Amino acid sequence: ARFNQQVAAVQVAPNLLNLTTFSSGTQQALRTNIHVKGTFVTKETVTVWNGKSITVFEPFGPSMKNTSSFPCDSPVVVVHEENIYTVEPNRVQVRTLQGTVKQLLPFTESEGNPCHLHISGNFLVVGTDAANVKIFDLSRREAKPHCNTKNMTELIPNLASIASVRCNSNGTNVSILTNKADGTPDSKIYFYDVEMDTLNYFDFESGRSTNEGCSATRGEDGDIEKGRSEMAEFLGRYPVSHFWDQNEPRLFVCEAALTVPLPEQAAGKKTQNIEWKVEVLVVSFFSTQEHGLLLQDSFPKMAAHEALLGLEVPYYYFSRKSGETANVSEGTPGSSSIPQMVAKRALRDFVGLEDCDKTTRDAMLNFSFYLTIGDMDEAFKSIKLIKSEAVWENMARMCVKTRRLDVARVCLGNMGHARGARALREAEQEPELDARVAMLAIQLGMLEDAERLYTNCKRFDLLTKFYQASGQWEKAISTAEKSDRVHLRTTYYNYAKHLEAMGEQHLALSHYEKSDTHRFEVPRMLLEDLQALEIYVNKAKDKSLWKWWAQYLESQAEMDSALKYYEMAQDYLSLVRVQCYLGNISKASEIANETGNRAASYHLARQYEGRDNMKQAIHFYTRAQAYNNAIRLCKDNGLDDHLMNLALLSSPEDMMEAGRYYEEKGQQMDRAVMLYHKAGHFSKALELAFATQQFGALQLIAEELDETSDPALLARCSDFFIEHKQFEKAVELLVIAKKYYEALQLCLDQNLTITEEMAEKMTVSKDSKELAEEMRRELLERIADCCMRQGNYHLATKKYTQAGNKLKAMRALLKSGDTEKIVFFAGVSRQKEIYIMAANYLQSLDWRKDPEIMKNIISFYTKGRAMDLLAGFYEACAQVEIDEYQNYEKALGALTEAYKCMSKAKMRSQNEQEERLGRLQNKLAIVKRFVQVRRLYEEDAMEAITQCQVLLEEPELDLSVRIGDVYAFLVEHYAQQGSFQLAYQCMEEMHKKLPSTNVVYYINQHTVDSVCKALGLPLKWSSTTAAEQIETNNTEDGEEVEEEVPEESLHSPED
Repeated sequence: ARFNQQVAAVQVAPNLLNLTTFSSGTQQALRTNIHVKGTFVTKETVTVWNGKSITVFEPFGPSMKNTSSFPCDSPVVVVHEENIYTVEPNRVQVRTLQGTVKQLLPFTESEGNPCHLHISGNFLVVGTDAANVKIFDLSRREAKPHCNTKNMTELIPNLASIASVRCNSNGTNVSILTNKADGTPDSKIYFYDVEMDTLNYFDFESGRSTNEGCSATRGEDGDIEKGRSEMAEFLGRYPVSHFWDQNEPRLFVCEAALTVPLPEQAAGKKTQNIEWKVEVLVVSFFSTQEHGLLLQDSFPKMAAHEALLGLEVPYYYFSRKSGETANVSEGTPGSSSIPQMVAKRALRDFVGLEDCDKTTRDAMLNFSFYLTIGDMDEAFKSIKLIKSEAVWENMARMCVKTRRLDVARVCLGNMGHARGARALREAEQEPELDARVAMLAIQLGMLEDAERLYTNCKRFDLLTKFYQASGQWEKAISTAEKSDRVHLRTTYYNYAKHLEAMGEQHLALSHYEKSDTHRFEVPRMLLEDLQALEIYVNKAKDKSLWKWWAQYLESQAEMDSALKYYEMAQDYLSLVRVQCYLGNISKASEIANETGNRAASYHLARQYEGRDNMKQAIHFYTRAQAYNNAIRLCKDNGLDDHLMNLALLSSPEDMMEAGRYYEEKGQQMDRAVMLYHKAGHFSKALELAFATQQFGALQLIAEELDETSDPALLARCSDFFIEHKQFEKAVELLVIAKKYYEALQLCLDQNLTITEEMAEKMTVSKDSKELAEEMRRELLERIADCCMRQGNYHLATKKYTQAGNKLKAMRALLKSGDTEKIVFFAGVSRQKEIYIMAANYLQSLDWRKDPEIMKNIISFYTKGRAMDLLAGFYEACAQVEIDEYQNYEKALGALTEAYKCMSKAKMRSQNEQEERLGRLQNKLAIVKRFVQVRRLYEEDAMEAITQCQVLLEEPELDLSVRIGDVYAFLVEHYAQQGSFQLAYQCMEEMHKKLPSTNVVYYINQHTVDSVCKALGLPLKWSSTTAAEQIETNNTEDGEEVEEEVPEESLHSPED
């Protein structure tokens, strides 16, 4: 198939062509005597060839006549005016229409053999098998080179061969399709700029181009969104065919097919979750030196179209599929029996302007081009002289596609489309661009576009309105049910109104019910058909409808029926009202009492009041909770007993009014006080209570006084309670009045316990401006002092801490004896004095049995830098090990730590420190000697005994090592050796040196018994006497002997 110069030829059989001449609107069948392999048409000739010969047909009347035929084996043929261009190795032949060669266009061996020819305007472009491109100018008598030969392999990487070449009408741009090395079509389409000698491309596989985003950016955010969606359509494609407009050098169009065949794509759709893509997309571009490639439009090729044939503004031209037309018959040329094999489609910018003149066509092209590049000034300049309303309407339609609302406003203005301009202005409040563009589409009658735009931007509320306005009620309801449930009831209601207007009352009734407006709309709709309305009311079983029907019956004086429906609707007010109207006031009273309905009771009370039945009126006013009316009747009729009860049930205003009533009467003042109190008017209640000496009432009122009460009133109440010896209540009021010092003094004077709640109320926060910081701390210390006197040490600690006096807080805590809190407080306070105080306290506990206490003592003394005190503690530990467990090894370790600590201590008296160090050193040396003697005994018993005897001669030995322990060591040795006489002598010596001490206190009872028995001596020392001695020693030391100390009870400060 071929299209050129408004003539299209489509081969429908091996030797049969269908010719269509668009300039004259005629079509005819052309039968040839060869099997056609190619054809080329001009407005004057039809040329066909089969690879062996070429035949030329020219018009002859209404038919075509074979004017010449000659042999030629050229695979490609093009025709320009009176010349035929064919190819042979290394050259292009220029022939006459009769086949005579009149010029040769040679190509060198390096340039390759010509294999592709294309003519556009007066230019011939030639592509060779060596991937070279050359253009010739045909405007003169002989063809002249228009540019040098260009080798595309230098510009296109991985190029295998050229598949097709096309040039534009002024010979400035050449489009090229290529094949890859593997023989597959390249996804890129290349554009060679002849004048600039540059190559641009657009890649349908990735959507990229030389100038990156030629089709994705158009100047507005909304256009970017459109560009992205179009990019998604382009991806995964490759160019199939390409054409330049035969007159407009900037306009280019191509077909892009899917790389993956459609069946495979459909199979992969389920797994990849991608949208269905059209198989072939028609894409048009503007191509210029300044702006490169610019996407102009794209649309899917129709299923009935076979292929794109060409482009000539204002139409695209397509060949039709053979299945879409009837078989060709050999009728008269131009007869209706010849099917139309070529279809045309208007360019987007020329819809409705297909018959415009050349000036309008050029203006529209310029407008579209400048609009594409975003140059609005030039775009409007190009069309400012156009007055055709159709042109402006077409441009407005184009604005829907391009999303250029700024341009659309100008177009609507030139169209005189006032309604559309207003709708577009009102749509500006919508945040989505697509929603605003959709309104433009609606005004221009482009309903499908509007529907698509609303769906794309997910504005289902506007889509629902659109469907309603366009009468697509099923779609409106479906959209509301699925995506716009906020407006579902409104949609049902609007549809019901529509159905009512169409006379379909039954369907309208159903949709009124769905919209929940049937209680009003259905009675209104069926008011003319009372029988149908009554049936509907009875069937609906709706209280609102029963009430409406009852009101209607009442208006028609059908009271019995009205009462029945009022009762069904449980409208007790209306029941009472109608019964009163009928004079059945007793029945009305019965209804009001049974139901307790307030409105019914109020109406009935008004009826009784009108009949001067005050007792019943007050009763029903009370049931209606209209207490002010009941109070009014009680005051007017002197019913004081009822008045009090009603006032207490009523509002504060009514209580005040009743209180004034009692006060003015001067009787039952206690009631007046109570009412003022209940109404919240404390000052008035107290004033009246004081004036009338209502002490019981005063106590009740005082319980509800708080910080917001008048300070003078609080002081007056507190004085009253002090006067009546109710000191606790007086203190509470003084605290509320913020007279903290007076409250504290009263607590001390009357020995009142300060509770934690009271103390917290007297505590002023740091952020408060009531007291200066110094006064606030003084107040807290005063509270703490009071707590200390009362023995509430924990509360005292808390208040001292809040006052910032941690030392006093620690002293209070020490008095409480709460070890856990003392340890915690010392840990968080981090003060030297507090650490020492805590450690001193812990020493008073049974630290020998609790390793945790011992650990805390060492830790606190260390943190408090009291190394002298820590040394004393270690020394005490050593003495315990000696006195209670005779464990001189542990004692030696403790004394070593004591000496280390004393060495590090910084005592005020240097002499005292040196004296203590000397004493410790001496004690440490003697203990160490005794420990070494005991260890030596296992190796050399005699030497150890000698050392013990020397040790006994040490002056003041008992200050370091107990003499009894040394003698016990000797006695045990002699007893084991059988030297009982020497053992007895040692016991005698020990008794002389320690006359007040029983020998058994140091020496094992069994050893003593064995010595005495061996010597035949009576028992002088017994365990009973020793126990008494131990008790005596403990009493003198003021300590209790412990049975054991845990092994880990001694630790150095470093541990």
